Amino acid sequence: MNVRDDHSSRIEVKGLTMAYGTRVIMREMDFQVGRGEIFVIMGGSGCGKSTLMKHLIGLMEPAEGEILYEGTSFTRAGVEERDRMRRSFGVLYQAGALWGSMTLAENIALPLEQYTSLSKAMIREVASFKLALVGLNGFEDYYPSEISGGMRKRAALARAMALDPDILFFDEPSAGLDPVSSARLDDLIVQLRDSLGATVVMVTHELASIFAIGDRCIYLDVETKRITADGPPKELAESADDDKVREFLRRHAGNPSKSS
Repeated sequence: MNVRDDHSSRIEVKGLTMAYGTRVIMREMDFQVGRGEIFVIMGGSGCGKSTLMKHLIGLMEPAEGEILYEGTSFTRAGVEERDRMRRSFGVLYQAGALWGSMTLAENIALPLEQYTSLSKAMIREVASFKLALVGLNGFEDYYPSEISGGMRKRAALARAMALDPDILFFDEPSAGLDPVSSARLDDLIVQLRDSLGATVVMVTHELASIFAIGDRCIYLDVETKRITADGPPKELAESADDDKVREFLRRHAGNPSKSS
């Protein structure tokens, strides 16, 4: 597995064991996420991908181990320190999680109203800017039900960026999208990473996304309950030690790893 020095790491996970009561989901996980990486968490159904995401953003607590951001323990931090650290996170949930009773601009305004002292006029301006970044200029007063699924994902991404986060967490961002919309969202994620200098942590099982934008990935094995691979997806598709990892990454004809 790849080992990165502390100076390049944005996130470090040490000895993390995840469990629901006495049922262990994954055990003794160790990995690091470099600054500016698009880091993919992959694996079969039920392996704990979304559960790991919940641990990383503090919605669940580890059974053992800890998570550090820039060398500071998130796991051991107090309530105020953890809240401060969370303000550098932006989260895009699988279903988008936009409030249906609010316009797109109002959805994006929520975190700005809660965590900043900006005026209403400035908040509106920021919301419009964030929507423009994701290609939704002019849609401020639309409700989520009035736009397509791909547009809702982009609006949810705009909300995730409301506080200019250093780290973006995406849980199955392409779920439910057609291939064209999914590819457009992948391109947008890369553009935002490059322009904002953000680090991206993404849960996905979509091969097209993994190969198109993933810099590095880990594989969670449901049987051994451990990380069995860590590296660039194309390299793992060709030469991962674990047969299951190679099969996972080659599971469809026309494997993207073969393309240039």
